[in-house]
This record gives sequence, structure tokens and C-alpha cells, in this order.
Amino acid sequence: MSGRVAGAGDIVRKTRETTVRVALQLGTGMATVETSVPFLDHMLVTLARYSGLDLRVEARGDLRHHIIEDVAIVMGDALRALSGHGKGIARYGDRTVPMDDALVQVVIDVGGRSYYEGKLPSTMYEHWMRSFATHAGATVHVAVRRGRDRHHVIEAAFKALGFALGQALREADDVMSTKGAVWSRVE
Repeated sequence: MSGRVAGAGDIVRKTRETTVRVALQLGTGMATVETSVPFLDHMLVTLARYSGLDLRVEARGDLRHHIIEDVAIVMGDALRALSGHGKGIARYGDRTVPMDDALVQVVIDVGGRSYYEGKLPSTMYEHWMRSFATHAGATVHVAVRRGRDRHHVIEAAFKALGFALGQALREADDVMSTKGAVWSRVE
């Protein structure tokens, strides 16, 4: 990947099916995305813009399904690395976004507990959300309040996820847990 963004959220995944590189850092919402899946590119640029994260994605692969899934996996891994295991961040985010006929709410906790709950009008992008949440160590709830146009519903979900991530990654003075720690670590 040319013009590599250095940082904790710089991850590469190579399999027989795909090669994916994601560079993710706190920033201004700038994105360069090349996956060969135009709608995925659009959603990732949208996610970066609304989260305030700087994002670079380069993905190649054999099938559209494999590219979408592996990008979600690597994006999740990059977010997990970037979030610093929950230390010094707000941890939680919540946003409801309207887009024409669509109204979608996303609530997130980047505190290390992987869970996804939601129903999108595309099994592939629902799978993206689930894979992302699993690899990010995040709890993600997506509630589609209404919407008829699949594009609008999915795009509103990515916008809401972006806003919620931006909130969750805000600086905090302390670990947001009564336990005093969010993530486990091996010593």
C-alpha cells in the first residue's frame, strides 16, 4: 500500500482468497479505499468520515463475498489495536441517523466484549457488521427503526456506526469500568 499510515491500527491479512491491508488512526475522517467493490468502498469512506478516523484500505480477492468479509475482519482487528484496550477512551457511543426513508440507530461498546445484534436488509452487510464487531472486541447493536430502500438503510447504519465510534473513541480521563480494567492481558 503506498502512502502507508503508521500506527497501532495498521493490519495486513493474507489468505488464499484475499489480501487486505487496513491502516486506521485517529484523525479527521480522511479515507482512501480500494476494494474493487464500489458499494463497500462507499460505506468505508462514509464510516471514516463520520467517525473522524483516518482510513486506508487496499483489498484484492477472488470473490466479492470474501473481500467484504475479510475487510470487516481486518477493520475490526485495526480498531481493536487502535482503541488501546479501552484505556483512556469514552468506550460507549450511540447515534441515530435518518437518511430519507431510513432511520437507523447504532449503539457500541468498544470494551472488549464481542457481540452483534441487528438485522440489515442485506445478509452480506449484516455479516460485515458481525465480523467487524467480533474482531474489534466490540458490542454493536444496530436497530433499523424504518426504511424501504436497502441502500439508504445500510448507508444510515454505516453513518450511525461512524458517529458512535467517534463518541466511543473520545479521550477519557479514566478507564470506563467499575472494575478498573476493560481488557485482559497475558503476562
